[in-house]
Amino acid sequence: MFLASRTDAAEWAARARAEGRRVVFTNGVFDLLHPGHVRYLQAARAEGDTMIVAINSDRSVSAIKGPTRPITPQHERAEVLGALRCVDAVVVFDEDTPFDIISAVQPDVLVKGADWAEDKIVGRDVVEARGGRVVRMPIEQGWSTTGIIQKTKL
Repeated sequence: MFLASRTDAAEWAARARAEGRRVVFTNGVFDLLHPGHVRYLQAARAEGDTMIVAINSDRSVSAIKGPTRPITPQHERAEVLGALRCVDAVVVFDEDTPFDIISAVQPDVLVKGADWAEDKIVGRDVVEARGGRVVRMPIEQGWSTTGIIQKTKL
């Protein structure tokens, strides 16, 4: 399911919690979906009962990764992610960090890749303040969008 706004995402998460489900949240670019992404998302989903994935807008991807990215536009990335069984909802965020969307959603579990230092995980304070937990998920080695792009240039 594609959620159009931060408000929609917050309302969706509140309904899930009211039904007794633990809400998992993760975020990222997810530009060229590969097995590393899928395995990460499946493992993240296993941390709770339902999962929302926030993806960076095209503008924010370009700001982070450079003018040649993203390869796949935000609505197409959202559609592909939303088609995965392990993903229950997808929302696009335009800010430089996911802090505002995490604050709105108030997830029970925040999942980030283990490549993020604990003290650098945006939204950690929000989640832990309400009794939630933060999980640093191992990254699948050998897979990266940047690596895939480099291979196509050979």
